[in-house]
Amino acid sequence: MQRIYLDHNATTPLSSAVIEQMTIALGRDRGNPSSVHHFGQQAKAAVDQARSAVAALISAEPTEVVFTSGGTESDNLAIRGAAEALVPAGRRHLIASGIEHEAVLNTVKALAKRGWDVTLLPVDETGILEPERLREALTDRTALVSLMHANNEIGTVQPIAQLARLAHDRGALFHTDAVQSAGKIPVDVGALGVDLLSISAHKFYGPKGIGAIWIRRGLRLVPLVTGGKHERGRRAGTENVTGIIGMGVAAREAIANMTSEATRLSALRDRLEDAVLATIPGTVINGTRQPRVPNTTNISFDRVEAESLLIALDLEGFAVSTGSACSSGTLEPSHVLKAMGFPAHRTQNSIRFSLGKVNTAEHIDALLAALPAVVDKLRSLTRTHARI
Repeated sequence: MQRIYLDHNATTPLSSAVIEQMTIALGRDRGNPSSVHHFGQQAKAAVDQARSAVAALISAEPTEVVFTSGGTESDNLAIRGAAEALVPAGRRHLIASGIEHEAVLNTVKALAKRGWDVTLLPVDETGILEPERLREALTDRTALVSLMHANNEIGTVQPIAQLARLAHDRGALFHTDAVQSAGKIPVDVGALGVDLLSISAHKFYGPKGIGAIWIRRGLRLVPLVTGGKHERGRRAGTENVTGIIGMGVAAREAIANMTSEATRLSALRDRLEDAVLATIPGTVINGTRQPRVPNTTNISFDRVEAESLLIALDLEGFAVSTGSACSSGTLEPSHVLKAMGFPAHRTQNSIRFSLGKVNTAEHIDALLAALPAVVDKLRSLTRTHARI
């Protein structure tokens, strides 16, 4: 059976260049980057090269990039670090949206238990946050606003530059989780006007377990991990040299291929969406179709339970998702679709298809050939059970 991977928002396969360079690095870069001898300086040079590549991916300065273990740690450092740093100023109010990744939502909820006031902003059926909602929520006590650049489940892109200006007008810092946008669409920290930005290598064909946070020059954060003075005192611990090198290679490839891949993937995604809507009754796209990242669609299948459809498609050889990989294994409805105001059945009947560079038109055609029969079979089972 041919197996077709359509879950790139959960993770992406390592590119061949990343595998090659990481393999070389495992034998070559044996030193500790903090050591002053030849081997240490060789490892440090490799880390610095990768830092420059990651900085270029988001149009930043290398000195402002701090390596972490991934997007979750980056989000935690941004939110907890900024919140703790602003306590002396009397700012103990945090704002996020209801469609944020769990790394953000659970972090602000944890801080709420420690005395911070938290506001979670709703979005409408488009999946886009109305700026006026943020304006109304901001107060002189707001320390930080954390709003994602692109949503991991529906792919919608928020007007971050406009939202960041509103936060700054009230003296608040602004963090964006760009884990699902970096490497797919242009990300420019200057144009976005943010103070903190999170990315993760395994979302753009780099290794798992390595990510980065961009911290605006001069911004003070309280570190989560204390120890040595690694990463300019922002994150203690010996650097994951091999992972960092892999992230750097992936960043360079993303810069080189972004425009052509965005054009190709958006065409494949639109082909998938148009065919599903035309051939399978009771289907609808969740969220606005623009602006979105080019590889993502989230489709609601009326009278079909999403987990059943996911399993049925897996048996046919197609890997898809019901939403965030960090929420897999649960039967909870999508918190993203719930925050968008959809009724309960729609939060539980939606499937995410996220395409990547391994996908072809033939893959989409194969899915379209199989999907109608799978959906019809599941609906027939539902009708049968309803009569019993």
